Amino acid sequence: METTAQRHLMDRTTSDLYFHAERTQPVPDSLGQDLLLRVLDEVDYGLLVIDAQGHIRHANHLARHEMSTGRVIVTHARSLLGRNTELTTQIQSALEHALRGQRRLLQLKQGEHELSLAFVPLSHPLEFDAPTVLVLLSRKNACDNLALRMFARSQNLSPSEEAVLLALCRGASIPEIAADHKVAESTVRSQIKALREKTGCGSIRALMQKVHSLPPMVPALRVISAMQHNAMEFAQP
Repeated sequence: METTAQRHLMDRTTSDLYFHAERTQPVPDSLGQDLLLRVLDEVDYGLLVIDAQGHIRHANHLARHEMSTGRVIVTHARSLLGRNTELTTQIQSALEHALRGQRRLLQLKQGEHELSLAFVPLSHPLEFDAPTVLVLLSRKNACDNLALRMFARSQNLSPSEEAVLLALCRGASIPEIAADHKVAESTVRSQIKALREKTGCGSIRALMQKVHSLPPMVPALRVISAMQHNAMEFAQP
């Protein structure tokens, strides 16, 4: 018969084996650079990482696209610049503050185009690492969010109801939606009522709040345009 001492010895041996197995388990590798770049490209906001020298270390797909259009911001010699001298001065000032650990928000406008930029320090000024800044670009159009299309499908919206939802997201009024869709205003109001009932929202405002809280997913079919740089050229080892 097994004695108490034998049981204690077996329990201790089993515990030691489990402890040894846990310590000998291979530690999973950290996320690779290629995978991290892919992750950033799937976020529906333009993102740039800028180092202490003002050089762009990385720009995701939407940031590269925005700079390639030259509407408000551009890139030259691996630096983030504005479309004109005044915008460039504002960007450089915000970047300098962010490198010192201060967050900044810019509202830039060039002609009919507007763009917001948030400058976020990625390191503390008292840390030993070289300071780095994350620049977030405002989303151009919430209606382009892939999650919005997926949301419409999950709520069993009809094609016409989905079209009305997209129009509301763009800020269109009921008369404007009716004119665009060539239907009566009463039809649009009925569709909006159906939208509220299917989504469980008591008002259009509540519906818009729900839509704007959806995860920022980049559409699968991205806009393709000529770009001076690609993601790997921005990335540094």
